[in-house]
Amino acid sequence: MQPLWIFTLLVYAAVVGVAVRRELTFGIFTLVVLGLPTWAVLSLTPHVGAAWPLLVAGHLAAALHLLALLLRPRLRPAWFRASVSIPGLGFAAASMLALPWLIAASLGFEPTGIFVPFALAALGTIQTLYTRETTVDFVVDSDTEVEGLIRYPAAVGKPGPSARPLTLVQITDPHLGPYMSVARLRRICERTVARDPDLVLITGDIMTMESQDEEAVVAALAPLAALPGRVFACHGNHDLEARRVLERAYARVGARLLIDEAVTVQTPAGAVELLGLDFVWRGRNQHIDSVIARFPRTGAAPRIVLLHDPGAFAHLPSGHGDLVLSGHTHGGQLGLLSLGLPHTFVSIVAKMPDHGPWALGRNRLYVHRAQGVYGFPIRLGVPGEQSLMRVHF
Repeated sequence: MQPLWIFTLLVYAAVVGVAVRRELTFGIFTLVVLGLPTWAVLSLTPHVGAAWPLLVAGHLAAALHLLALLLRPRLRPAWFRASVSIPGLGFAAASMLALPWLIAASLGFEPTGIFVPFALAALGTIQTLYTRETTVDFVVDSDTEVEGLIRYPAAVGKPGPSARPLTLVQITDPHLGPYMSVARLRRICERTVARDPDLVLITGDIMTMESQDEEAVVAALAPLAALPGRVFACHGNHDLEARRVLERAYARVGARLLIDEAVTVQTPAGAVELLGLDFVWRGRNQHIDSVIARFPRTGAAPRIVLLHDPGAFAHLPSGHGDLVLSGHTHGGQLGLLSLGLPHTFVSIVAKMPDHGPWALGRNRLYVHRAQGVYGFPIRLGVPGEQSLMRVHF
């Protein structure tokens, strides 16, 4: 196996070297992201018998995907995504899930059940590629004061007879890239138009490093032009990498970008006030306070706040967000939602809302599970979301 190990380490070193030459932060990122797949090949190959070529192929796919991204970041054709990017990212995810097996093998133990993390990664890849359409009823009871930030399942249910609800579709974190092609996001937008919502609200992160392409964004969002005056957006953190690209693309498809701005919209369900908050890394409390001071509530119309990062929800003064719509967490990406339990990786490691309905004071929050993924390469136990929301004020 020594030649195989030498080959694997050479591939690893070459890709990390290219990353370091581009930028030190890319080098550190690649060192870690490709390090686990490399470790998987070196530690597990002696234990998988005739299946060792699959480990090598997975490692090569992960290395080629990263190398292509580093050398020329752009959206790749379907054949490259299907044969390189998706298998490579799936292998990287499996290597992360296999960490206990890698440690055991490296310490000289015989790792049993090696197939488990790879089977889970395969299931996760399928879950990442397919999103089921759903309908969510959200009851806004902003007259009720809630102490502390809590998960608020009481907001989601089937209300009794009432006035016509506001219907909306939230598009968030599609992250155009290996899993979210232009064609796939375009189909999501086509299905959105077919559902004829009162509003389409985009809460950020349309792009990633390889998709900062105005024509690609326009092609993906083009169906939304069929809903003039109904499409509004705010920025996500990844959008800040190419603000002007996204601003031009939104203008071309008729979407209004709200950057620390409020607007009142007339809908079949009545007047609604929309407030779009820009994404900021620091001073979120002061930033939100300054925007609220500039745009105080002016009437009885319910207020919907577009806020990419749900971690900033706690800084919104009580009574200023009848419904806050966020994304950013992708629902946690790893969790037990598919088993009917609310727990996710985000809820374990961070004190921030991860998915679904939340409440604090008189404000209500809905964290969308998103259409795309970023960071950890796949979804597992946390399906993506493509929902029509019926909001009952």
